[in-house]
Amino acid sequence: MRAGAIAEPDPWVGMAHFLEHMVFKGTDRLQPGQFDQVIEDRGGMTNAATSHDYAHYFINTTAPHLAETLPCLADLLLNAAIPEDEFVRERDVVLEEIRQANDDPDWLAFQALMESVYQSHPYGRSVLGDEAGLMQRSPQEMRCFHRAHYQPENMTVVVIGNVSQEQTLDLVDQAFSQFQVRPACPAAIAHAEPPITEIRRQELHLPRLEQARLMMAWIGPGVDQLRNAYGLDLLSVLLAGSRSSRLVRELREERQLVQAIGSDFSLQRDSSLFTISAWLAPENVDRVEALIGDRLSELTTTPISDAELTRYKRLLCNDYAFSTETAIQLAGLYGYYNTIAQAEIAVNYPNQIQTLQAEELQHLASQYLSPYHYAATILKPL
Repeated sequence: MRAGAIAEPDPWVGMAHFLEHMVFKGTDRLQPGQFDQVIEDRGGMTNAATSHDYAHYFINTTAPHLAETLPCLADLLLNAAIPEDEFVRERDVVLEEIRQANDDPDWLAFQALMESVYQSHPYGRSVLGDEAGLMQRSPQEMRCFHRAHYQPENMTVVVIGNVSQEQTLDLVDQAFSQFQVRPACPAAIAHAEPPITEIRRQELHLPRLEQARLMMAWIGPGVDQLRNAYGLDLLSVLLAGSRSSRLVRELREERQLVQAIGSDFSLQRDSSLFTISAWLAPENVDRVEALIGDRLSELTTTPISDAELTRYKRLLCNDYAFSTETAIQLAGLYGYYNTIAQAEIAVNYPNQIQTLQAEELQHLASQYLSPYHYAATILKPL
């Protein structure tokens, strides 16, 4: 569903994730818990997740049971009843998730980093929302959000398995045919995030923290500049994606300045996120941050060798292959890409990675990974 946290109007922060919980509370035809029983009685499983760009629901069952299970999932998604008594009970579950997140130092640091990176765009808000805001929400508001956004133009249905294409398309057409009347609902406003033009550095002090954390982030392109995004994905693994990558080898293996260091590239619809995170002793934070900046500067001035480029292209393409081995992985991959762009580009990833050149990566590092323009969050013990 193209109905993640980015679709929430400002007062309704956390609504998309809370709705993900409430969808499973039944419809006029399915009582709370009945959907899970239908799936589990047939040896299947179901789950869901919410991000900023989407809400994702899935069932994993055997092909002969598709005709019995898919209509139940469609009924939940299209006709969620959102009962008032279940709303109050499930809100307590969501509030407990928020409390647990607030007890996690790494989650707190990452959320603080996001708020520093995205000061205008909803990507800076927590998908979970906050306790005060959720306590003010009502079942009526959630029904409004659901019926406004759970509409056919926002929905992708992916079926992977040993099924007949014609029969499956007929089943999907029948199951996903009667949508709710769209109500008037407050609109979300997603302002474009301006580029970071300085070093935004913040330091947090938490009790019972044994290791300091250094988290650094840069804003990258969205899906409208997909080739640039793939290039940053390759730079991410080159910097800290394996034991032999540059930052891991130097800062952990050789200098022993960090306990662990990693880099991550997260593709999002409007803008991507490039992060470097390290666990380290508090007294090493400034030195490690400076060394990371030096290595980013080197990326812009010194071409990557052919051997290094070949190694990390192979690593990324192998990871892609391993992520497409099962039906549930393929369904998630196609659904994700079709929600933020088009499903067809999901299969082009290995070819795009293989055609990236050293000069192109050098230009991308200069364009997006400045050692002078980024956000940093540091966690230290009290």
